[in-house]
Amino acid sequence: MSVETQKETLGFQTEVKQLLHLMIHSLYSNKEIFLRELISNASDAVDKLRFEALAKPELLEGGAELKIRVSFDKDAKTVTLEDNGIGMNRDDVITHLGTIAKSGTADFMKNLTGDQKKDSHLIGQFGVGFYSAFIVADQVDVYSRRAGTAASEGVHWSSKGEGEFEVATIDKPERGTRIVLHLKSGEVEFADGWRLRNIIKKYSDHIALPIELPKEVAAAEGEDKPAVEWETVNRASALWTRPRTEVKDEEYQEFYKHIAHDFENPLSWSHNKVEGKLEYSSLLYVPARAPFDLYQREAPKGLKLYVQRVFVMDQAESFLPLYLRFIKGVVDSNDLSLNVSREILQKDPIIDSMKSALTKRVLDMLEKLAKNEPEQYKGFWKNFGQVMKEGPAEDFANKEKIAGLLRFASTTEGDGEQIVGLADYLARAKEGQDKIYYLTGETYAQVKNSPHLEVFRKKGIEVLLLTDRIDEWLMSYLSEFDGKNFVDVARGDLDLGNLDSEEDKKAAEEVAKSKEGLVERLKTALGESVAEVRVSHRLTDSPAILAIGEQDLGLQMRQILEASGQKVPDSKPIFEFNPTHPLIEKLDNETSEDRFSDLSHILFDQAALAAGDSLKDPAAYVSRLNKLLVELSA
Repeated sequence: MSVETQKETLGFQTEVKQLLHLMIHSLYSNKEIFLRELISNASDAVDKLRFEALAKPELLEGGAELKIRVSFDKDAKTVTLEDNGIGMNRDDVITHLGTIAKSGTADFMKNLTGDQKKDSHLIGQFGVGFYSAFIVADQVDVYSRRAGTAASEGVHWSSKGEGEFEVATIDKPERGTRIVLHLKSGEVEFADGWRLRNIIKKYSDHIALPIELPKEVAAAEGEDKPAVEWETVNRASALWTRPRTEVKDEEYQEFYKHIAHDFENPLSWSHNKVEGKLEYSSLLYVPARAPFDLYQREAPKGLKLYVQRVFVMDQAESFLPLYLRFIKGVVDSNDLSLNVSREILQKDPIIDSMKSALTKRVLDMLEKLAKNEPEQYKGFWKNFGQVMKEGPAEDFANKEKIAGLLRFASTTEGDGEQIVGLADYLARAKEGQDKIYYLTGETYAQVKNSPHLEVFRKKGIEVLLLTDRIDEWLMSYLSEFDGKNFVDVARGDLDLGNLDSEEDKKAAEEVAKSKEGLVERLKTALGESVAEVRVSHRLTDSPAILAIGEQDLGLQMRQILEASGQKVPDSKPIFEFNPTHPLIEKLDNETSEDRFSDLSHILFDQAALAAGDSLKDPAAYVSRLNKLLVELSA
């Protein structure tokens, strides 16, 4: 070994220490994945070299045959993995192997529970493959040199996976990275050619460059040691370039784990080759669970981009809209230039065409999942439903398709679960029903018990119950589905159309006419608090409710705007009362205008509370209520 200089001992970042501990204890039941993770990293390093060498061929240093080699030494109890990819310099090694420079690391650590099964999923999603080496090794040595740097600028990193690591400068003639795992006493089974070959075939057959293992041959005459020949043990062809009929489900699943750094199988995938005006292949996956950083805007997202089988970039964001940012996969184009940049991708008309087609492909895949595997789709919706709700605002062309994939709770089904699709809702709609009715609110309990639903319960009409914070905003972009308009049951003057008989309508008109005097008295009493007072067609049990004006913001939108520091336009609710309720009849007969005013304000405040709003003047409400209670008890 060459002389080591500039040797220093450094401490791991706190998160790395935690992660190493959790990884060693959470993933012990599936130890062999360490090799998959290290090969996956080596493959990425080779991809990066291949791409950088397009602009700087000298980085290949005369060695253009790119490969990964895995070897072992039973006596020394070591497994060695070597690639001739891009390599690392001293700073790279300290950054990549000593710290976790990822957005959302703190959130990720908070989510770790100590439950081995749950934590293994999270660790997989976090994508920290290198540290999996410590599942089987009690010491790991990394020797690396970045392509294009001098042989004297090699670096040696070494750690026992505890609190610290050593870094030294060494001579390393070849570019790339060599990782030596010193196996724990109970893990010597991995220093075996047959065992390593099986793991590579199982997990890494899809890697699109040769993975070689040593093949012993007899010693030549006069030589003590047998010569070592290398043989390729994986298929070494890009999986997405092969015909679908030749690729097994297990291969698709392992390829997903490689590109997504996930430990869990995907829910679904779509493999497609397009020929004609544009030529490209795509392989798109729907993950089984949401990544921890799904809602962080700076989190990496997008597909792996290849041009004519040459890796160009990770996280190419231009091929799918933002609401599909959870989709993982590969796109390989024959039409783009190898020196394509992110800026060019944003302006290229070819990309617009590919984005449109890939978006439809994902939506078709989700439709198929929803239709054929509703239980699986239910799991997908729990994980990604809120992100899908961003779709109608972002993707006008596919609004109807996205709407068909949305799921909601309802008065008929759900018990708070969002499982009702719009097609199902319309399939069981009442005869003559030409609207889709919904109600938004803060919680399921609040909307389920809302007075706004009373007439719908009486008539057996299903109402969708929307409780996600994003829902009111979503509905501002969804005006109809399958030709049927959406109607917010808390907004405007409710018109049930054909669901109300002519007799009902006539009776309502007569009641409204008979209560004109009460309407005027209430307007005077409530004054500036209300935009309007009217007889309600919605109520059967409650005395009063507050309706929202047709053009006014609902409570959810007002809260979102206020939370973001934006000015909220002034608006006043509409006060509706139930003319047959005993409290309203009592109010109508009240001769004292002071008492009438107090009762009116109490009813108004109660209606605001039932709608999930806060009171403008809680002290005045309490005072009026106490005054009323004293009078009643006198």
